[in-house]
Amino acid sequence: MPPMILLAPSLALATKPTSPIWWKFMHLCLFLHWTARSSQMAPFRYQFFITPFMTCPRSEEVQKESSISLIPRSGGIATIAHSVNNWEDAAHSARKGIKHSACVEVLSLNPYTTGTTSSVAAFVVLLLMVATALYLSLKTRYNEEIHLKVEMFLKTYGTSKPTRYTFSEVKKIARRFKVKVGQGGFGSVYRGELPNGVPVAVKMLENSEGEGDEFINEVATIGRIHHANIVRLLGFCSEGTRRALIYEYMPNDSLEKYVFSHDSDTSQEVLVPSKMLDIAIGIARGMEYLHQGCNQRILHFDIKPNNILLDYNFSPKISDFGLAKLCARDQSIVTLTAARGTMGYIAPELYSRNFGEISYKSDVYSFGMLVLEMVSGRRNSDPSVESQNVVYFPEWIYEQVNSGQDLALGREMTQEEKETVRQLAIVALWCIQWNPKNRPSMTKVVNMLTGRLQNLQVPPKPFLSTDSYPVL
Repeated sequence: MPPMILLAPSLALATKPTSPIWWKFMHLCLFLHWTARSSQMAPFRYQFFITPFMTCPRSEEVQKESSISLIPRSGGIATIAHSVNNWEDAAHSARKGIKHSACVEVLSLNPYTTGTTSSVAAFVVLLLMVATALYLSLKTRYNEEIHLKVEMFLKTYGTSKPTRYTFSEVKKIARRFKVKVGQGGFGSVYRGELPNGVPVAVKMLENSEGEGDEFINEVATIGRIHHANIVRLLGFCSEGTRRALIYEYMPNDSLEKYVFSHDSDTSQEVLVPSKMLDIAIGIARGMEYLHQGCNQRILHFDIKPNNILLDYNFSPKISDFGLAKLCARDQSIVTLTAARGTMGYIAPELYSRNFGEISYKSDVYSFGMLVLEMVSGRRNSDPSVESQNVVYFPEWIYEQVNSGQDLALGREMTQEEKETVRQLAIVALWCIQWNPKNRPSMTKVVNMLTGRLQNLQVPPKPFLSTDSYPVL
């Protein structure tokens, strides 16, 4: 069998298979086929695999990638006309989270039958040139699309947009990226300072080719809203493949650092029940503003402890709007082609429409899971533990609350603190009802947390029934 020729290792396609670039590439394959036949050289068969698959980088959001390689196979010659339909099926399956492969068979030359190594070498060089040209073409096209989106955003929102900086200005603001304060799948976060002395956090998107849409999404949503419980986007940079987001600096990091302090080697300040309640109310008010207070309703789709930042006074601010979706304020149902968010916080209806329609109530579910983690100090899922030995997390909370037991926080609590924890748990259990219709709105959640709704009742088990019933 001839050695494998790698066309483009882990090349992530930035355009759709039906785009002009895709067809140009297919025409090149046909040209190579014709060249091999006209040269009267005995061909052997290569298989060109295009494999869409689902990955979960950065906050485990769902994204699509593709990888391309030429793999030799023995056998006769086959056509490539069927490949496009196969790809469409594969892409459709990928949107549903199903692994699928489509193949395109491309003719190459058999070095064992041509008798001349120079012809084979020339053909290999040609393949490499095609791969390089394709990659550069895709990359250039993708960057142009992002540039056009940025310019369209600037034109649409005018003076309400955040400040745009050049990359050289960003380097000065970030002090040449000397003080790193965070790292994730999206890239790195550095501490910096604006020319007026205001401290900022500079997020550099290192995986820029895969973050383009999220970058535009973040700038277009958070860039034009202002609320005490939503982190402010002060500026951004989009210069070629270099993209950065500049936020107000949050000195106390994320809520995750304190909710799961036992996971860390360093001792962190433990959140007392009264502080938990304040944080929960702040998050709820920020979400209420996103759902009801903006000109367009903003659905976050990634509410979790890591995306809640804390300022000097431990006031919470919602961050990371890369997966957010905008819709009309009177639009109660939205359409998504695939689930989005982080495992453990994604509402059931995002996986299956049998649970109900996707709406702002999907964010309510995520909020409920966050609050349950906060009052218990436990993660809602732990992949390191065998599932058969672990009680379903919300069920464990439900049994504790329904039986009147106190949720153990690892320390002695006053009666008032116990009641606060119970109140938080009950509200959270209402928020994670499997049927979206049974979940309260964030306005009602704020009222429940601030005591405006008296005599909170424990809801039915949230994970056993999808029937609809009155919400408190």
